[in-house]
Amino acid sequence: MGAGDARGAAHAVDNAALAEVESLALEIARAAGALAAGALERNLEITYKTEARGRRPPTDPVSETDHAIEQLVRERVGARYPEHAILGEEVDEHPQEDREWVWVIDPVDGTANFINGFPLFAVSIGVLHRGLPVAGAIWCGTTHALHPGVYHARRDGGLRFEGEALDPSRPTEGVRRRLAGAPGGAGAGRREWDNRVTGSAAIEIAFVAAGILTSATFWGLRIWDLAAGVVLAGEAGREAWVREGSRWERFERFAPPGRLPPNVKEQRAPTLRDWRQPMIVGTPEATAILRSTVRGPSRWQRLRRRARRLLRR
Repeated sequence: MGAGDARGAAHAVDNAALAEVESLALEIARAAGALAAGALERNLEITYKTEARGRRPPTDPVSETDHAIEQLVRERVGARYPEHAILGEEVDEHPQEDREWVWVIDPVDGTANFINGFPLFAVSIGVLHRGLPVAGAIWCGTTHALHPGVYHARRDGGLRFEGEALDPSRPTEGVRRRLAGAPGGAGAGRREWDNRVTGSAAIEIAFVAAGILTSATFWGLRIWDLAAGVVLAGEAGREAWVREGSRWERFERFAPPGRLPPNVKEQRAPTLRDWRQPMIVGTPEATAILRSTVRGPSRWQRLRRRARRLLRR
């Protein structure tokens, strides 16, 4: 699907219907955020999806709150839109390719931060219409307003924070170096900005939309990490680009990959759950710099990932 076809498909959705979808996403994100905040007041049950071998500690934690929030979202979306598909991080289901609407959930993005009480974590709820991100809501443990809240948007509706329009421009007179989100293992920065690593992709992309970060670079993340955020970023006038082979291409829609990822052993057709591409999101100026200089993960990052894969076998 080309850019013109993508825009046409997006505008085929009635704006009133999109407004209802955005409203429900906002409502659910608020409830999920309250659940997450309340969970920090008690001991959490925590498991780990992968047990690394050797001397490395367990990685990839998941808490009871991750499961509870995903269940909450599934129940509320199912009650309002029983015909909509749901793709969540913690339930290993694959939406059928012909489903018109798909809600994409990351119940707690930044779980390691969350279970340690580090307030950079988020609840991310994105909505796709035929693969196009058309609505999103991200509850963040901290925000530009210095308190928790929900950034949300729908296609052509503008970026909002807790129901109010949000201007992403920030007073920067006298600020010589801005900030950018970067993957773990990245350098301290570059001539144009300093890098920050938050541990939550959803936080970083929401902060790009809100004007706190000029850009964010993501390598190998999953669809639930980014589905909501690309809507927010687009409505804030930011750009999203994905890596297609050796080129950066303007992002338009999510689609199943052409083949299954190497780590998938089962025999089936690829689905949206298998989507995984490098992405950069930011102001036009920042993404232009990144597209001209960022070719791929550094050698050190590639070695770290290769070591992780070997340890998990």
